[in-house]
Amino acid sequence: MRFNIRGSKEIMDESVKSYIEAKIGKIGKYFEHPEEIIANVLVKTVGVQEAIEITIPIKKAILRAEVMHKDIYAAIDLSVEKLERQIRKNKTKIKHRVNRENIDVFNDFTTTEEEQQEGSIIKRKKIESKPMNEEEAILQMDLLGHNFFMFNNNQTGKISVVYRRNDENYGIIEMN
Repeated sequence: MRFNIRGSKEIMDESVKSYIEAKIGKIGKYFEHPEEIIANVLVKTVGVQEAIEITIPIKKAILRAEVMHKDIYAAIDLSVEKLERQIRKNKTKIKHRVNRENIDVFNDFTTTEEEQQEGSIIKRKKIESKPMNEEEAILQMDLLGHNFFMFNNNQTGKISVVYRRNDENYGIIEMN
C-alpha cells in the first residue's frame, strides 16, 4: 500500500508517520493487489483535538474515515477500526449483488452473520418536493432535525442535497 500523508508540522513527526503507515498498512490484507492502493491521509488540529482523515479510493468506491480525538495515536487507531468495519461490511454487500465486478478488489475473508445482516432498508418515505432556495432548504432541514435534506433547487432547477458538515457549516450536492 502506498501513502500520501499530509499534515501540519507540529503534529507530523517521523514517529506519527511510521505509526500511520504501520496501522493503515495492516488493512492491505483485505485487498487483492494492495500495492496498487493509495491511502490519502490528512492530519490536522481542530481546537484542542487532533483530527485524522483517511481516504482510500478503490475501483467503483471510496473508503473514508474521519476521527477526532485528543490523542493522535488514538485517532489513528479509531480511524483504522472504522475503515476495517467499512471493508468488511461492503465486501459482504458486494458479494451478494448480482453484479460482482467489484469483488476482485478484495481478498476472500469470512464475515460474521451480524456483518452480513447490517444495513438493510427499514423505512421508505415519499415526500412532496416543492421548489425552494438553499436557505429555505437549510431551514427545513433544521426544523426536521436532520443532518441532510434533499430538495428541488429553484435557482438551478436541479435536485440538490444540503447537508451539515462536521465543522457546523453546510454543504450542497447538486445532481446533474
